[in-house]
Amino acid sequence: MASTVARVSRTAVKSVLAREQSEGAGATVRRSIGTPQLRNFTPFLPFNRGFRVAEGAGFPDHPHRGMTTMTYLLEGEFEHEDFLGNRGLLKPGDLQWMIAGKGIVHAEMPIHKKGQADPFGLQLWIDLPKEHKMVDPSYQELSSEAIPSANPLPSVQIKVICGEADGNETQGVVSSPVRPLGGCWFADVVFSEAGSTVFHRIPKGWNAFIYTLSGEVQLGSATSPSGPIKAFHTTILSNDPSGNETGIQITSVTPDARLVVVAGEPLDQEIVQHGPFVMDSVPGIRKAFDDYSRATGGFEGAHDWKSEIGAKMM
Repeated sequence: MASTVARVSRTAVKSVLAREQSEGAGATVRRSIGTPQLRNFTPFLPFNRGFRVAEGAGFPDHPHRGMTTMTYLLEGEFEHEDFLGNRGLLKPGDLQWMIAGKGIVHAEMPIHKKGQADPFGLQLWIDLPKEHKMVDPSYQELSSEAIPSANPLPSVQIKVICGEADGNETQGVVSSPVRPLGGCWFADVVFSEAGSTVFHRIPKGWNAFIYTLSGEVQLGSATSPSGPIKAFHTTILSNDPSGNETGIQITSVTPDARLVVVAGEPLDQEIVQHGPFVMDSVPGIRKAFDDYSRATGGFEGAHDWKSEIGAKMM
C-alpha cells in the first residue's frame, strides 16, 4: 500500500538557470550543482543536465576515483567502455549507475545514426561516503523497460531511477532495484496535463533539488506555492531542521511539464575534488594523482589501455 506519512511540502529556496557550456571533446552540457551559484550541496557534485553530444564529440578515455556517476539517457544512443573490459550500450530511457570506487578509466561516446537525434541525457555525480571511496568499481544497469514506474494519477508517470515513489492504490510504494552506496533517490516525473498535482516523498533531513527538463511547474503547497519554474532550472528545496517536511508538492503549469527530483543523504565529510578525483582530504587527492600516474592502487594497467570507442576521435 502507499505511504501514509503526513504530507508536509518542502518549498523552493533558490532557483538557478543551468547555462550551456562546453565539456569533454566538443560536447555541450548544462551544469548547475557545482557552479559558483550552487556549491557545497552534499552529497552532490557537478550536475550535468544535458550532455547533448554532436557528431565528432564525446568523452574519450578519462579516470575517476571516490565517486558515483549516474547516467540516464533520454535520446539517442551512447557507448561505454572501461579498462577492466566492461562494455555497454545505452538507449533512450536506459540507466547506468557506475561506482568508480578506488579507480576506473573509461570512455563514453555517442552513436550517431541517420535520422536519429544527437545523444542527450542527464548525468549526476555523487560523492561516496569515505568508508566506500576505495571499494572495487562496479556497475548497475537497467534498460528503460526494467526501470519501475509509479502512476499516482492517470496524468502523472514517475520513473523510479533510484529510491522510492508512491503509486496509485494498486501499485502502492514503487521501489528501484538500484542500490547506491549512500542514500540517494532520483525520480523522473512526467506530466501529460496542466493543473495536475502530485506529492513526492523525500526522506527527512536529506538535501534535495529539482531540475526541470521541459514545460513549467509550481512547487509547494497551495498556501505557499512558488512562482512558475521554467525549463532548464535547478531549484534547491528547503530542508527544515525540525524534520516536519516529508516531500515536495508539484503542480504542472503546462501539459508538457517534466522534471527530475533528486535527494541525497548529507555526508559529514570534506569534499576535496580535483577534476575526476573526489576524496575527503588533500592527502587523499594527492594519492589519487600519484596512484594514477604510477598505475597503482586500483589503476593497474591504466596507461597500457586505450579504448576502442575513444579511438574514433583520433
